[in-house]
Order: sequence, then C-alpha cells, then structure tokens
Amino acid sequence: MSLHPDQTARKLVFLHIPKTAGQAVHQAIAQAVGAPAISPVRVHSQAGRGRAQFPPGYRVYSGHIDWESLETLGPGTRTFTVLRDPLERIASFYFYLRRKASQMDASALEQGQHTGLSRALRWSAEAYFFGGDKEWRRFIADHYHAPYCSYLVTRRIRGHSQIAHFLRPDLISRAVLAARQLDGVYDQRDLGTLEVDLSIWLGREIRLTEVNRGPGTGPRWPDLAAVLSPDGAAQLADWVAPDQALMARLGLAPPKISATPRGAAA
Repeated sequence: MSLHPDQTARKLVFLHIPKTAGQAVHQAIAQAVGAPAISPVRVHSQAGRGRAQFPPGYRVYSGHIDWESLETLGPGTRTFTVLRDPLERIASFYFYLRRKASQMDASALEQGQHTGLSRALRWSAEAYFFGGDKEWRRFIADHYHAPYCSYLVTRRIRGHSQIAHFLRPDLISRAVLAARQLDGVYDQRDLGTLEVDLSIWLGREIRLTEVNRGPGTGPRWPDLAAVLSPDGAAQLADWVAPDQALMARLGLAPPKISATPRGAAA
C-alpha cells in the first residue's frame, strides 16, 4: 500500500453512536495506532462543550462525543460514523441496559448516575419508553427519537431539543447534507468498505471481524416489540422513521422490520 508521506499523520474522528458496533471499530483503531494516540474523552459528559471535546495532542478522537468544534482539528481530518438498523439499535440498547443493570448491586442502582440503568431493569418496557417526568422524557427523546438525524444535524449526542420543532422532511434533508460532509457513513451490517478506508487512513491493514453483538445472534427488535403493546411498538417505529429515511437516502436502507410484536396478528 502506497501512502502520501503525511497521510498516516492525519487526525481521525470516529463519531460513535451507541450500539452501532462502535466498540469493535474503536478496538481495531486502537490496535493500529496505540492507546496513547487516542483522546481520553470517550463520552461527551467527560469534558466541557466545544473544543474541550477534542483535547490537543492526539491523533484519534473516538467515542460518544459532541462535535460542534470539529473544524478546530484542522484540514485533512478524516471523520466518519456507523449506522445500524434503527429499530435493532433501540432494542439492542434497551436489552444492553437491562443486562448491565442486572449485574450490578442493588445499592449501586440506587445512585443517581444509574437512573437509566435502574429504570431499564425495574420498569416495564412501556413505562421506560413512555413514562416518567419531564427530565426523563428529555433523556428518552435524546437517545431514541431519530438519534441519527439529531446527532448529524446538531452535532450533539443530546441535541434533540434543537430539532424537535423541525418538520420531518426538513430534518431528513439537513441530516443527509451533514452526512455527506463526512468522509464516510457506513452500514453496521457490512463493514467491509470501512475496513478498506481505515486501512488507507491508518496506513496498515484493519480487520473488523469481531462485531460486538452481545448475547445471541438473532434480531433483537422482535423481542422488544413482544413486550410492548402494539401501539407502543408502533410509536417506537415512528420515532425512528426519519433515521430509516436518512439511511435510504444514503443508500444504506435496512430491510423493513415490522413493528408488530412476535406472535401477534399482523
């Protein structure tokens, strides 16, 4: 592989949306560049706003980070993200939280920073997604209401309030424009193209063979839909409809998954 002399020195930014095979991608990058080259800011809440999300002196920035100040990294920075079928992502995220919470001590779950974990475990799925007070509703909106479109348009992990008033066609169009300004947007179901691009960007062969799928190998959405009411399942499907449209516009359209619970009449 022949590279321009400074190509392997360019900064790389992985905008990791939760539960989109990001750990496998991050680990492959870390093996290629070494841990000291990676920014310690892996979650947006670890640092302040703006430039603080991109502390100087690192080659790679990878995580659930806000990227409003991406341009401060300078020209030549490569930026990419990975998308996953939106309904599968919701289900995977929810069951991951429940599994993680089930492995914690009850006293730990009572701590304020673990409210999301506690409610995923102790509340019904219906209550988790559709109940709670105003602050909880905001948390749910930030994480489950068109999160791909929201993240691309606002450049913030928790930016839903900034786009809540947008008409859907406008939101989708803005998200498509933002996505096309990145160096790559990849489909979690087929990471072969990302392997090739990362190999070029990093100057060495990259393999993404170990995707973090969690327990089980089958689809997760039917399992979540089965513990929701039909109206609840349909509501979640409606929340992610803009993200499905975004993926279709980008040529990453996932197969249509029914919102009908497993075993229910269509």
